[in-house]
Amino acid sequence: MDKTSIIFGNKIDKKTLKKAIKQQKKFLTKFGDDRNTQYHLKIIDNEVLTPAFGVKIITLAKNTETNFSNGQQLPEKSIIVGNIRMGFGHYRISMAMASAAASMGYTPLWFDLNSFPETTGTKIISYLNDLYSMGSRWSQKYSLFNKLFWEPLNSEGFRKLTYNACDQKITELMTPIFHDLDKNIPFIATHAWASQAAIHAGMKKVVNAIPDNWPMALHLSEGALHTVQTPSSYLGYRTLRGMKGKIQLNPMQEKDIVYTGHYIDHEIVQNIESDCKKRILRAQGKSPIRFLLTVGGAGAQGNYFVAIIKKLIPFIEKGKVSLYINVGDHKDVIDLFNKKCLGFAKLSQNHFDNWKETRSFCKTALNSDEKLESTTGIHVFYNKDIFAAVYSTNLLMRASDILVTKPSELAFYPIPKIMIKHIGGHEVWGAIRAAEIGDGTFECEALESTLGMIDQFIKYPDLITHICNCILAAYKNHIYDGAYKVIDASI
Repeated sequence: MDKTSIIFGNKIDKKTLKKAIKQQKKFLTKFGDDRNTQYHLKIIDNEVLTPAFGVKIITLAKNTETNFSNGQQLPEKSIIVGNIRMGFGHYRISMAMASAAASMGYTPLWFDLNSFPETTGTKIISYLNDLYSMGSRWSQKYSLFNKLFWEPLNSEGFRKLTYNACDQKITELMTPIFHDLDKNIPFIATHAWASQAAIHAGMKKVVNAIPDNWPMALHLSEGALHTVQTPSSYLGYRTLRGMKGKIQLNPMQEKDIVYTGHYIDHEIVQNIESDCKKRILRAQGKSPIRFLLTVGGAGAQGNYFVAIIKKLIPFIEKGKVSLYINVGDHKDVIDLFNKKCLGFAKLSQNHFDNWKETRSFCKTALNSDEKLESTTGIHVFYNKDIFAAVYSTNLLMRASDILVTKPSELAFYPIPKIMIKHIGGHEVWGAIRAAEIGDGTFECEALESTLGMIDQFIKYPDLITHICNCILAAYKNHIYDGAYKVIDASI
């Protein structure tokens, strides 16, 4: 059955089908047609993820190299984690899946559809990713663009079932890279494009791990088992709520979707109790409050972060606060901070492109409650390697008291969070989820609200204790077990 014309029993109109075909032809003209090309794959180690939890990276093999088609054997009990680099969120979910899989005795194989520059699929993904990143940055720079285009697109545009029909035609062009893969290997996709492409390519055991907490047809991949992180998201997707305005669509069936809980890395879940205990002891002992500030994959909100840093600097100078900043792979943001934040350079210590040193720092900070160098001042982390850029936040998170973040995938992590203004309307319900569970604040839409919330945590550190107790209650209710349940569902 053509997955473009009928989606979960809902017929797509001819106008949309014509548009989808036209868009596919446009990309073929722009990037070439490699549907008859045979690509061969191999697995290699990764400096960051292989030591952490045994991940192997699937990459292209050269003509003379051993590959899947001519003798390279996959590890027993392999699970493919299919993803794309679009921001940091989908990589973050992929790391959670890989970590959980490794803890359960499987070897995770990292399969990034945006890492094969020779292919038409990667060219399309990179092109669309660049557009999305530009939109994210523009939304923070131009309020009218945000109000009239970006917000509606991210909340309602991506929500429409017709959007999924167009995506399905695009992902048909991403299948050649799947040629060497055993179709019976469990395949967990952390972006709908990877899931749709896997289904088109004939993979038999596909799980589509849906992000966020706002049901959108963008994330549908009929033929895969869909997993969601929240009960409200389950009901929204099950009924395809709002995906054709006020018209009630034919729903997904019970076999198509399952609620799992939040997608969290094994090493974070297994240490929730001890990490929360350390946060509570620091709060009660009036140690410097450790704030963690993260810059997302699109590099947006730079000026917003400037205001937060300016707010914190007087407290850092007095020894009441310490600040960790992970700028990911956006080194230019540091120049912005140095330029606009008086005293920033004097107070900060840079940790650039040294993964071994970053791991050592985080280990020391995690196990230290004293006013050592690692827990005072400002510490800035930058890695040009995307894996280190993303995973640094995971390491820093465990040693921090409060994470300051927009309500994207980090909204679901078990650490006290100040939820700053969203980028894209689909993120709004991530903050709602955090506020209802109690492991984060409500969304502080205005900058003044964010700065006021920072004041509250510094003045009343018992708020940290309160949120940690909420995290512990959620942990006992298995709210953070989603990644394990996704692995179970894939096998």
